[in-house]
Amino acid sequence: MAGGTFAPTSGGKEYPGKFTARVFFTCVFAATGGLIFGYDLGISGGVTSMDVFLKDFFPDVYEKESSVKPSDDQYCKFDSQILTLFTSSLYVAALVSSVFASMATRTYGRRPTMMTSGVLFAAGAVVNGFAKSVLMLIIGRLLLGFGIGCANQSVPIYLSEVAPHKYRGALNMTFQLFITIGILIANLLNFVLAKWLGGDMAWRWSLGGAVVPGLVIFLGSFVLPDTPNSEIERGNYERAKDLLLKLRKVDNVDEEFNDLVEASERAKLVKHAWLNIFKRKYRPQLVFAFCIPMFQQLTGMNVIVFYAPVLFKTIGFGSNASLFSSLITGIVNMLATLVSISAVDKLGRRKLFLVGGTQMFICQIVITIAIALKFGLSGNPGAISNTYATAVVVFICIYVSGFAWSWGPLGWLVPSEIFPLEVRSAAQSINVSVNMTFTFIIAQIFTAMLCHLKFGLFIFFAGCVMIMSTFIYKLLPETKGVPIEEMTIVWRNHPHWSKYFDEDDAKFETTKPKDTGSA
Repeated sequence: MAGGTFAPTSGGKEYPGKFTARVFFTCVFAATGGLIFGYDLGISGGVTSMDVFLKDFFPDVYEKESSVKPSDDQYCKFDSQILTLFTSSLYVAALVSSVFASMATRTYGRRPTMMTSGVLFAAGAVVNGFAKSVLMLIIGRLLLGFGIGCANQSVPIYLSEVAPHKYRGALNMTFQLFITIGILIANLLNFVLAKWLGGDMAWRWSLGGAVVPGLVIFLGSFVLPDTPNSEIERGNYERAKDLLLKLRKVDNVDEEFNDLVEASERAKLVKHAWLNIFKRKYRPQLVFAFCIPMFQQLTGMNVIVFYAPVLFKTIGFGSNASLFSSLITGIVNMLATLVSISAVDKLGRRKLFLVGGTQMFICQIVITIAIALKFGLSGNPGAISNTYATAVVVFICIYVSGFAWSWGPLGWLVPSEIFPLEVRSAAQSINVSVNMTFTFIIAQIFTAMLCHLKFGLFIFFAGCVMIMSTFIYKLLPETKGVPIEEMTIVWRNHPHWSKYFDEDDAKFETTKPKDTGSA
């Protein structure tokens, strides 16, 4: 059976459960954790394109940018490792905090980790809003990063564990939806504040405004329960079963509850999740926990999100026009994510990955040609017509929409749903760490890559999209509609990954769980 056509079933399990208002609002409140990540993604690029911000903190960059004439090389006018460090330092902090957050989510629960993320992010926003030096900016960015690491670690797991398996894809993607909402709000604020407020206060309100999404996730977490899986993991069986009954709104949840207890009992046998996750039987999922977040960043999407205003200024837009163009891409990003939410549990993960990848690849080639024809290798575009500028924005928007209904939300959904409970927190930490590592790398080297590769930068990302789409086609099994505690069956039946499971694993995983009742 070819890897590209494999579509497994759920192994016969069909837990009862309804799509209730309680489930919906629980997931929505939890998913607001995506606001802090999205707000930061959107706000930093806009702030670094504001002349007054550059003049205050990065005068060398401001002098270089303001002295560039239309006849000069436009590719290199923002090339500054200190400036990119302002953006990328956050993701080093997020990487570090995700490791500690993995232990916290397992020991104390998903909900307390989410609350911590809001407090840290709000603290970082206050420091940045009152910043008087580059050092204060970096300290603020580190605090923001600690908050984002905690949120990205805990929220996707929370959503996957609370949602009924039939709707897990759509509900988990609300995390990505709130990321896009955060990006859109940030782009809107940057545009409005730069246009109407201006001066020193524009960037201070933009950076300090991050307090609001931080408080949203902190206060929202107060009204949330923890997940049934987390309650069972910490020995609260009665509370877990009562919560499961409320979430599923059916009279009998014994089968799902017993499977969760059985999974928890297996998890207790694993004393050191960080050592066990590298065992052979977890190798298939571990490959995807590493490759999916890596490829997500190598799509080049965060280049658009981080540096959209910088990129648009580079290709000839004025300061306010560049902020407005990035606002347009933010709107497209959010709307396309809604498409993904409505389609993921119908079409499946693989199809969205592949369709989105094809769309991004085509757009990157077109954008490469457009920039190459206008800028060449010299970076001297001459006069840029409105028609040319509009065409570039249109294809960037099509590219953004391709990412928004594929690699964007699926990059968080798939890694959070494929691991068994005993290593799930450690696996999510690896997912977040890899994501933050490559986010840091791309954020740090983008302006240098643009300066040296010129329009070839987009060819690089197009090549990455081709490779990762082939990877998905050959190796990813379809996980649509598979209960999260039955996910191992999907991998054991895959023609490529089946060799990583021995007979003892199969017997252990398919044994009928005993009736634990309320334990």
